[in-house]
Parts: sequence; structure tokens; C-alpha cells
Amino acid sequence: MSLITWTQERFATQVAQHDEEHKHLFNLLNGLHASVGSGERNSIGAALDGLIAFVAEHFAAEEKNMISVDYVDFKQHKLEHDSLVKLCVDLQAEFHAGLTQINEQTTLYLRDWLCRHIPTVDFKYAPALAAGGIK
Repeated sequence: MSLITWTQERFATQVAQHDEEHKHLFNLLNGLHASVGSGERNSIGAALDGLIAFVAEHFAAEEKNMISVDYVDFKQHKLEHDSLVKLCVDLQAEFHAGLTQINEQTTLYLRDWLCRHIPTVDFKYAPALAAGGIK
């Protein structure tokens, strides 16, 4: 069973690139959640690495678009991104060093972060990006 499902009604920013990226993030998070369920450490590590790499790529794409339209809330938005990236990179390093486990609590935290961030933070950039020709 999926941990998180993208729906137009709940998660569409109306910026096609970022909506597609969000769908991919959800798929990667669902893959990590499934790996956690299997308990296979190598699978968990690979899924974690793939998710974190794509999160960084996605955040960079959003930030590039926000900068290109001089988005007024860019600094605050980037702070949220930077905070999550630091948490994920630290967790990734600890996991690969054998100091921590990735478990359901981890995947639930990430799900909840996305479920909060996209509708309350990402939705705010859509009008500015659309006005700048990014749809």
C-alpha cells in the first residue's frame, strides 16, 4: 500500500514541471517506505540515496524558477528547503555509518512534511511563476 498518493485536488501547484517532480518524489518516498517494510538494509540505503538526490534536484529547480521571477518569499521558502536537506543528509550519513536506522517513523515524517509543505508553501509560488511565464 502506498504511503502517499498525489492528487490534483490536494497537491497541484499548476506548475507542470513541479507537479511532475512532486509525483516522482511521492513515488520515491513510497519506494523507501516499501524498502523499510522489507527490512533489507541495502534496499533501504539505495532508496534513501535516490530520494535524497532527487529532493536536492527538485529543490534546486524550484529555487531557480523562484529566482527567475524574483519571487518575494524566496528566502523563507529556501530556508524550509535547506532545513529538510540538512536533516536528510545528516540522516543519510548516520544510516550509512551504521549509527541509525531508517524506519516507518522516518517515512511518516517525510510524508507529513510534503503534505504540509506543498499545499501551504509551494502553492504560494504558483501565481508568481505563472506571471513570469512558468506554467
